[in-house]
Amino acid sequence: MNLLEKQLSSERVYQGGFLSVHKDMVELPDGRQAPREYIVHPGAVAILALTPRQELVLERQFRYPAGREFIEIPAGKIDPGEAPEITARRELLEETGYRSDKWIYLGTAHPCIGYSNEKISYYLAQDLVLSERQLDEGEFLEVLTRPLDAAMEMVLTGEICDSKSIVGLHWLAAYLSGRMRGVPI
Repeated sequence: MNLLEKQLSSERVYQGGFLSVHKDMVELPDGRQAPREYIVHPGAVAILALTPRQELVLERQFRYPAGREFIEIPAGKIDPGEAPEITARRELLEETGYRSDKWIYLGTAHPCIGYSNEKISYYLAQDLVLSERQLDEGEFLEVLTRPLDAAMEMVLTGEICDSKSIVGLHWLAAYLSGRMRGVPI
């Protein structure tokens, strides 16, 4: 069965600082036409950062769209022309103050397929060394560390409830158990 939708027209209806909103008209597999609205996103990275004591680095920050604080894994958007693995190294240092020379690429997920082209590349950073944070202007967050088992339990209790962190912790558990391969970078 052919499920492909063919783009007939595209209009950018909003351009923000890093997101844009588009409205397209597509031809459906049966020949009819339908509108499609979606957000264009530059992509992001998420980092599963493990200290030498096997504690996971987490962040607590306020997320304006949801109107509340979240505990989550470090993450950030990819700057224009920047490779995702460079973004991961930069974001870990900026947000948490940690550096690592041992990085593993775990995979890429698409968190919002119904309304955005965003994709998140996941990395494991091990053998962390603490340095000094370099937060962006206007960025406020608290850095936490938790034993890996405790972080996994936080997902089950709802303390960690954003999809990026849940996917990352799932992949980290699979990697550490040998059920998933990673790619050293």
